[in-house]
Amino acid sequence: MGTSDANGKASSSLIKDFLHKCGGVAVIDGGFATELERHGADLNDPLWSAKCLFTDPHLVRAVHLDYLEAGADIILSSSYQATIQGFKAKGYSTEESESLLKRSVEIACEARDVYYNRCCESSSDHSTDGKVLKQRPILVAASVGSYGAYLADGSEYSGEYGDAIDLNFLKDFHRRRVQLLADSGADIIAFETVPNKLEAQAFVELLKEEDIKTPAWLSFNSKDGINVVSGDSLSECATIGESCEKVLAVGINCTPPRFILDLILSIKQVTTKPILIYPNSGESYDGIRKEWVSNTGIRDEDFVPYVNKWCEAGASLVGGCCRTTPNTIRAIHKALSGRRTV
Repeated sequence: MGTSDANGKASSSLIKDFLHKCGGVAVIDGGFATELERHGADLNDPLWSAKCLFTDPHLVRAVHLDYLEAGADIILSSSYQATIQGFKAKGYSTEESESLLKRSVEIACEARDVYYNRCCESSSDHSTDGKVLKQRPILVAASVGSYGAYLADGSEYSGEYGDAIDLNFLKDFHRRRVQLLADSGADIIAFETVPNKLEAQAFVELLKEEDIKTPAWLSFNSKDGINVVSGDSLSECATIGESCEKVLAVGINCTPPRFILDLILSIKQVTTKPILIYPNSGESYDGIRKEWVSNTGIRDEDFVPYVNKWCEAGASLVGGCCRTTPNTIRAIHKALSGRRTV
């Protein structure tokens, strides 16, 4: 699905056109790292899921396929924690690091191609085991995590980077990565789990300064249902996305489901753009121990009833984040099927 033409009109309407083709609502995929672990990957590494780009690329492709067959209309590349700086710290050269970053999008695109082939081979829209095998528009989003994700110390859940980290530092940190992912074949860049206003501003300025042709979305996280995790005003953060024509959607990810409704209403007051939400399972993450605290989340059957309320409130792109699974996405796909106009 092309993202730009000579005058940029296709870029600016990408999400709205996509939503129209999807019947008004679209499904984003779900948690990635825990699915890789379920497939047998060992992610005990500062690179987290990005480690599999060089150790187990076939598992990355398999997880993408699982989500497509669960009904996801948008899949995110496994580049959330993939940075040139992080790869170089593991001993890779600059050239190898850049190649791995682009490979994350290539694998997602390969999974989409495999999925389309499976759809062509299928005689119906669903397989005997309930897999969704339907020819439909599918977007590949290049995931860009925050500076805190690179630090691998849980600071993307606090947004506390210290006084030494300013706007220019963040732009320089992300610049080459954004350039590479913009030219990697992705349909859209997903700036996700953005923890503070400063980093949102850095992303928006980078899009303009580097004349990035690939459009983007901006997604924040919250732990109180009012502000982003740093304590910055969500309304002010969302306004940064609203002000940038290259940002096509604004929303919330990696946030407990119980907070989402109020956050949608807050975003709706300051943006005219499509609102996307992909919450986590509601479980708590211990940044010190680097593990999820068990028995703190909600089950799929409790998660899904929220979905129609979120759409009624204004969300049009819905999925899951950490600790959600293809089963969650399958249930969301099913829940949204009644809202589609096609």
